[in-house]
Amino acid sequence: MNLTSIIIAVVAILVLWLILTYNGLIRLKNRVDEATSDIDVQLKRRYDLIPNLVETVKGYMTHERETLVKLTEARTAAMAVHDNKNATLAQKEAAENMLSGTLKTLFAVTENYPDLKASQNFLQLQGEITDTEDKIQASRRFYNGNVRDFNTKIQVFPTSLFAGMMHFTKYDFFAAAEGERQNVQVKF
Repeated sequence: MNLTSIIIAVVAILVLWLILTYNGLIRLKNRVDEATSDIDVQLKRRYDLIPNLVETVKGYMTHERETLVKLTEARTAAMAVHDNKNATLAQKEAAENMLSGTLKTLFAVTENYPDLKASQNFLQLQGEITDTEDKIQASRRFYNGNVRDFNTKIQVFPTSLFAGMMHFTKYDFFAAAEGERQNVQVKF
């Protein structure tokens, strides 16, 4: 075997490695983008359900108009941040966490209205929103798993050298809001 054959073999292996590495990075990037899209689908579903919930609850709640106004405002704010292409992940998280907190407040307040709790429409909407919240959490976990895989791939050697040259950058993880990290206080 002569030197030219060895050089050709080394170059061929290097080119093959670069192609496989690049394709792997693109595949992982697309998975993260898909996971982001999955979250968007669930958020859109939640945004669509909230006006129906507000309309159902309005007839029963006479003293808690402020809660309904806050829910509507939180939904509008979350949608505005969600639709803003320049919004950071942290800004989106803050808006969505505020909306989630307002929904929890609404469901807590409904405990004072037995007729509302017995309403079939309300129960159905509450179930759908709870299901959507569960799907949002599952989508966020799926997103975080894909972000972990992508970030690991671009940080390990020797892929990190190539990823840096191709300007692949880390994605941010979804994290729990500060209020959600606190221990729940149960008092009797």
